[in-house]
Amino acid sequence: MNSLLKKAIAECIGTFVLVFFAVGTAVLGGGLVGTAIAFGLVIVAMAYSIGRISGCHINPAVSLGMLIAKKMTVKEFLVYCCAQIVGGLLGAILVFGIIKMAGGAIAETAGSNLLIGWNTMGDNFHKWTAGGVIGAFLTEIVLTFVFVYVIFNATAEKASAPKLAGVIIGLTLTLVHLVGIGLTGTSVNPARSIATAFADLIYTGKATALSQVWIFILAPFVGAILAAVVYKLLHKEDASAKEETTTDAE
Repeated sequence: MNSLLKKAIAECIGTFVLVFFAVGTAVLGGGLVGTAIAFGLVIVAMAYSIGRISGCHINPAVSLGMLIAKKMTVKEFLVYCCAQIVGGLLGAILVFGIIKMAGGAIAETAGSNLLIGWNTMGDNFHKWTAGGVIGAFLTEIVLTFVFVYVIFNATAEKASAPKLAGVIIGLTLTLVHLVGIGLTGTSVNPARSIATAFADLIYTGKATALSQVWIFILAPFVGAILAAVVYKLLHKEDASAKEETTTDAE
C-alpha cells in the first residue's frame, strides 16, 4: 500500500476516534473535567497506535505547524487535512446519530449558547459582539499555540522523554480543554469543529455552530503558525548544530 495512503487512513481513523469518543463524552454530559480527560486520553491512545504510521496529527492545525516547520510537504498537508475532515465527519455523524436513535439528548450548558460538543461562543463572550469575536479568536490562538508548541518539543530529536511524548501531548490537550471549554468550547482543531458543526446542523437543525466555525478554523491555524515560528526561532541553534554534525560526518 502507498505510504501516503497509509498515513491518510491512519489520520482518518485517528480523527474519527477523537470525535466519536471525546466529543461523544461531551455531548453525553461528561462535564468540563470528564470531557477534558477524554480528549487527552484519546490522544494518548492514538499516539501509541497510529503515531508510528502518520505521526498522529489528527488535527489540521498540527499538520499546518509541521508544514511551516518543513516537516512535511504541501501534498502531504493537503492529504492529511482531507483525511482528518472525513474522519471527523464520520465520527460526529455516527456518535450524534447513535445518541439520537437511542432517544438521548445532546447536552447544552444551562443558560448559554455554548454547546459543549462543538464550538460556539459562550456567555463569557456575549455571543456575537465585537469583543466576543475577538475574545474567542484570541483564546483559540493561545490554546493552539501552547498545544502545538508542546508537540514540537515533545517530539523533537533531543526531547528529554521521547517515549512519553504521547502522554505529554495528551495531558497538554487535557489542560487546554480545562481552560478553554468554559470560554469557546475549545477547538484547537479545525477538523473536529467542522465535523461537529455539520452534525449540529444535521441533527438539531441549528446553524449556530456552522455560522461561527470560521473562528475555529482560522484561529487554530494562526496559533499553529505562531508555534512553528517560535519553535524554529528558539531552536535555531539546535538545527544549526545538527547541520554542522551532518557536514562533518560527510
